[in-house]
Amino acid sequence: MEDRKRKKYPNLNHGRQHNQKMKPYLIMQYLLKYTDENRPINADNLAEILKEDYGIYAERRSIYRDIEEINKAIIMLEQECTIEEASRILEDDEYNNEKLILKNKYGFYARPRDYEENDIRLLAECVYSAKFLSQSQSKALADIVCTLVNERQAEKIKHDVLLVDRVRTNNAEVLNNILTINEAISKEIDGKKHIPEKISFKYLKHSISDMKKQVERRHGDTYITSPFALIINDGNYYLVAFDDKKEKLINYRVDRMKNVQRIGEKRNGEKEFFNLNLKSYTQRVFSMYGGEEKRITLKFITPLLDAIVDRFGTKDVQYSKSDDRHFTVTAKVEVSDQFFGWILGFGKKVQIVSPPEVRQEFAAYLDKIREMY
Repeated sequence: MEDRKRKKYPNLNHGRQHNQKMKPYLIMQYLLKYTDENRPINADNLAEILKEDYGIYAERRSIYRDIEEINKAIIMLEQECTIEEASRILEDDEYNNEKLILKNKYGFYARPRDYEENDIRLLAECVYSAKFLSQSQSKALADIVCTLVNERQAEKIKHDVLLVDRVRTNNAEVLNNILTINEAISKEIDGKKHIPEKISFKYLKHSISDMKKQVERRHGDTYITSPFALIINDGNYYLVAFDDKKEKLINYRVDRMKNVQRIGEKRNGEKEFFNLNLKSYTQRVFSMYGGEEKRITLKFITPLLDAIVDRFGTKDVQYSKSDDRHFTVTAKVEVSDQFFGWILGFGKKVQIVSPPEVRQEFAAYLDKIREMY
């Protein structure tokens, strides 16, 4: 091994080399990336790694000095103290947790990160579950999240968080779309005052003639709308925007938007949006397709209570026991075919109680379906 390394680094010797200044940084990065309290590394093994991987010769004593200087620098930065004060802190065992690099009888290791492994696992799972991200974007973002833990923990998280073959977007513009929309909505950009403005974009849809790619709606016409908010619902990203022609708020799937641009024209719809309770709006707009808002009462079997609370929440919603096997929920809902489709998915486990006109609309909806069979 020594001979091989000397061929690779012909000037390797015990004298001072040109890359010695990199040694403390490399030691710190190695310890952060690969060690924890259960996987420390001793000075001899660190020296071997420096020699084998980087062509840097290091004595044990120099590694001890480097680790002390690393800890001193971190304390100075985190405590905003002088080098003398940092030295005194290092000498006091009571302040052991202030050190970046700790030591036990087996060797050196990086102190526990600011984030628990389970915290990062949860973030990675959220990234993987987002349907508005492509598979490559999900992987890239999860890799970034996993830099907050060490290498062993990162590999375990990536192994455990399975990337399910779910329906995903093929639109690579999504992250840029979100950035542009946020800039259009913002009242300040790069420290300068900004008047929220309209955006233009093309809106996509699937075509049965080629399911691998989406085509532009309205024969490629450009959409112009006033953006107000971005909402995540059921793993998808939606833009809530005001449509001048229809004079109402409309929802757009961000992953179906392309060529999103700010157009420098002041947005409209301020009154309509700010009179809106965004939280209740998202609860009542099923599948993000709007309809006429009505207060309805539904009757469900008792085992569905948790699922219905997940859908409606508990604020401004009334729940009551109907009998030993059923409960009712009364809430504001935007009644549409999408809402009826959601109801239909429960089969005989749900009944629309009121108002009568919604019961009649649902019956008519069922009749239209029956006519097809």
